[in-house]
Amino acid sequence: MHGGFDPALAAPVARGWIRLAYAGGRLLGGLGVAPAVVTAAGLLLCAAVPAAAVLGPVGLLAGAVLVVLAAVADSLDGAVAVVTGRATRLGFVADSVADRLGELAWLAAFALAGAPGWLVAAALAASWLHEYVRARAAVAGMPDIGVVTVGERPTRVVVAVGGLLCGGVAGLAHPGWDGRVLTAAAAVWLVLAVAGLGRLVAAVRRELR
Repeated sequence: MHGGFDPALAAPVARGWIRLAYAGGRLLGGLGVAPAVVTAAGLLLCAAVPAAAVLGPVGLLAGAVLVVLAAVADSLDGAVAVVTGRATRLGFVADSVADRLGELAWLAAFALAGAPGWLVAAALAASWLHEYVRARAAVAGMPDIGVVTVGERPTRVVVAVGGLLCGGVAGLAHPGWDGRVLTAAAAVWLVLAVAGLGRLVAAVRRELR
C-alpha cells in the first residue's frame, strides 16, 4: 500500500503510528464507516484550517489541532479500506488528490496569517512536484517508491502543525509575530521539499536508466 515500502523497516514511531491506524481502521470498519467517508472528513478538516487562520493567533492554534485530526483521518481511510477489503484504485487516486488539496489548504492558512504569497506558492509547487515525479516514475516502470526523502507527507504535516502552533503562541505573546513564524515555517517547508525532490530525482534516474 506504500509503493513497496515495508513498514517493518520503518522507525519505531512510524511503526507505532501504523499500528494505531490499523486499530482505528478495524474500529471504524466494524461500525460500517466507508473509506470514502473518512477521506471526505479529512478533507473537510483541512478546508477548515484557512477559515480558522483568519481568526488570529487563537485560530492558528485551532488550525494546528485541525491538521492533526486531518492527518489521523488520512491514516484511517487507508486502514479502513484494507481492513474491510474495500481498497480500490479509485480510492487510491481520491486519497492522493485529497492529500494535495489538504496541503493547499494548510499553506493557504500560512498566507492568510502573513506568510508571503510567493513563498507559499513555491513551497506548494515543490511538494506537488515531488509527488508528480514519483507518480510519473511509477508509470515509467519504477518498481517501488524509490527512496523515502525529507520532503514526504509526514514532514509536511509536522511543519504545518508546528508552524501553526508556534505561530499562534507567538501571536498571543507578541502581536504580529505570528506572520513571522509562519513565514519561517513556509521557508522550512520549501527547503525540505526541494531537498526531498533532489534526492527523489536522483533515485529515479538511478532506477530508470
